[in-house]
Amino acid sequence: MTSVTEIEKSIFSSYRKRLWTPFINAIKTYELLSENDRIAVCISGGKDSILMAKLLQLLERHSDFPFFLEFVVMDPGYSPKNLEQIQFNTQRLEIPIKVFKTSIFNVANHTEKSPCYLCAKMRRGHLYRIASDLNCNKIALGHHLSDVVETTVMAMFYGSQLQGMMPKINSQNFNGIQLIRPLYCIHEEDIIAWQNRHQLQFLDCACSFTEKMDGKRKEIKELIKSLKKTNPNIEKNIFNSLHKVHIETFPGYKAKNCLHSFLDWYHKGEFTLD
Repeated sequence: MTSVTEIEKSIFSSYRKRLWTPFINAIKTYELLSENDRIAVCISGGKDSILMAKLLQLLERHSDFPFFLEFVVMDPGYSPKNLEQIQFNTQRLEIPIKVFKTSIFNVANHTEKSPCYLCAKMRRGHLYRIASDLNCNKIALGHHLSDVVETTVMAMFYGSQLQGMMPKINSQNFNGIQLIRPLYCIHEEDIIAWQNRHQLQFLDCACSFTEKMDGKRKEIKELIKSLKKTNPNIEKNIFNSLHKVHIETFPGYKAKNCLHSFLDWYHKGEFTLD
């Protein structure tokens, strides 16, 4: 079993290009951290959130400015085995956690309509309240570049819309709290490689509905995996395209819940394309 020192060292050496550099790029590019921030780092028990916690912990040690971390595990109703696995991993990686118990799974599992939607909504509400109670002004979630790409493709294929996932969002209901995604520029395959290198065992998912409800995301994962065989840069290209949207080439777009047509500016001659 590798020690926490070896695991941390690998992030700065073997996985510097694949993990540390894109992590720092996201922090700087999207201005995710500021001096004296208090961040609730949300740990679900999976590979992504625990790596995020470790990266932020390392950055806190080496940062040019002070900021503060609260490592939060919101227990939605984990089985004792799953909770023990989270505690084992965080202790092994020397991440001090605070566990907050809720009854989310119990409530969501007893609803007949959209249990995943209800669960997600309740999770968000609890996370914001926990962050507020801890006097945190930011909440860090472990969504990575592959999540961003998959969400975009799913929205297009199944939602009939072009919709991305932002690197940071201001809360509408909890004034002064911002949600950030520090893994925004990291590929999932690189997280898996780091995990396998150190033989780390994390939770895949502790929800009984996932197998049933998350089939479309798995389908998109497989599609992108297949496309990468002939175009290794397909994931990166989709991600980069989200930063270079040529809005004047679209017949319509939605902003602030209002639909707009290209005709709004077409007759005014505001855009001309050859």
